[in-house]
Amino acid sequence: MHFYWGKDTEILFSGWPGNNSGMYALALIFVFSLAVLVELFSNINLIKPGSNRVAAVLFQMGIHAIRAGFAYMVMLAVISYNGGIFLAAVLGHAVGYVIFGSPVFKRGSNVT
Repeated sequence: MHFYWGKDTEILFSGWPGNNSGMYALALIFVFSLAVLVELFSNINLIKPGSNRVAAVLFQMGIHAIRAGFAYMVMLAVISYNGGIFLAAVLGHAVGYVIFGSPVFKRGSNVT
């Protein structure tokens, strides 16, 4: 297998984006956004100290399920072997990490 660098491809759904340049651009934005959301859900912590343990576990389970679903959708898009989709996924993960996972935007961090 090798990467295909054109816009005529199928990603996630039969016939989408097809050979339409606008739909291909939408597919790139969609995969990029999914990758950013994977990083968001990987680094989110909404459980407050003193919360009900059962409710907290169920909430975290739901967040994990959403993250896994989005991660699998990104993976399925990448296995279309389209070079643009691959780059959109990698850039989405990188941007998501910088915004949500790295200490650059976190309060009280001393990054030099």
